[in-house]
Amino acid sequence: MKKIYANGIDETAFLNDLEKRSGETNKKVTEVVSAIIENVKENGDSAVKDYTLKFDGSLPQYYEVPRDVINDALTEADQDFVDALLNAQANIADFHSRQVEQSFIAPKENGVILGQRIRGLERVGLYVPGGTAAYPSSVLMNAVPAKIAGVKEIIMVTPPLKDGTPNKDILVAAAICGVDRVFLSGGAQAIAALAYGTEEIPKCDKIVGPGNIYVATAKKLLYGVVDIDMIAGPSEILVIADDTADPKFTAADLMSQAEHDVLASAIMVTTSEKLADETIAEIERQKQYLSRKDIIEKSIEDYGAIIIADSREKCVELANRIAPEHLEVLMENPFELLGSLDNAGSIFLGNYASEPLGDYYAGPNHVLPTSGTARFFSPLGVASFTKRTSYTYYTEQALREAKDDIVLIAEREGLTAHANAIKVRFED
Repeated sequence: MKKIYANGIDETAFLNDLEKRSGETNKKVTEVVSAIIENVKENGDSAVKDYTLKFDGSLPQYYEVPRDVINDALTEADQDFVDALLNAQANIADFHSRQVEQSFIAPKENGVILGQRIRGLERVGLYVPGGTAAYPSSVLMNAVPAKIAGVKEIIMVTPPLKDGTPNKDILVAAAICGVDRVFLSGGAQAIAALAYGTEEIPKCDKIVGPGNIYVATAKKLLYGVVDIDMIAGPSEILVIADDTADPKFTAADLMSQAEHDVLASAIMVTTSEKLADETIAEIERQKQYLSRKDIIEKSIEDYGAIIIADSREKCVELANRIAPEHLEVLMENPFELLGSLDNAGSIFLGNYASEPLGDYYAGPNHVLPTSGTARFFSPLGVASFTKRTSYTYYTEQALREAKDDIVLIAEREGLTAHANAIKVRFED
């Protein structure tokens, strides 16, 4: 892992290069995905099944997973695993239940009534990767806030395993979270099916969940036909640390994200060069017994760095500049910095709030903005699954008192029909 000194030039060059790592979706992928979307739009389930046969090698035992298969997966699952998921679900539900917004009504003395109505979306599609990249934690993080928001129906799509069966760990999570229906389909074709609806897969109002570049591209191209959670880039972690941090912890936490993908970024900004050197040594030691060592090495070589800064304030400045998906604060009195850390998807404070705690268990959502978009995007939450409608009631007298201002503004904008709609109500 390279060391960089924060001198205004070297760290800026590194961060500028980092911003280019995900780039725009390449044209070939876009062309392929666009063709898949059009085919599914025109031919529905037959197109989805054709792509399943083409990409997965065979058709699954069933297109929609029967409810008794989902229930059996839960009853037959290892109880320790079920208990772990239930404990995580309870934490996630407790955190997200505090995000619930209330509708409101605001009557005024002149008879005017204003208000806002909030309710859950009708139907949400949840994409869950299958095979070796199966993440039951993603089911929890997406389905739990959706249910709390009042979403009436959750439709899950997930690729079948090579033998044509569903991943049982995913089914266990789906059963625990109350996912309503599960279809064995993956890739861009499954996203298109959720967006447009087919004979069997219902049309959804929003699609959430992680996926490969084809899934991400399909979501991007279909945004507007359907709402989506976000365009997720490669995973990333930033650790800001001082000489109170344990290099075993900093090294382990950096690698916890580097193992996701060769494009993942793992960066530490520290005021201690001693910690930097010890962290590099710990990475070399610990990676030897990790199963994804090759991915970690490539990720760290290409997109990892330790930046040496001269103050806590500089660490904070760089953290806000990077706007990371995950930000760990391994510094003395970390809460003192919390009010200054404005750009991060999720912040982990102290030596024992390791980032995987957020991935699986603590409660805050792990679906987070990446690639610097934490400057303006927020984590997935209850609000992600709701819609708002405002309403207005005016009395005749209240409109009479406001009409001159409204007409003036409308006529200034050249919208005379707008002005007329007000004026006709008061013509003799």
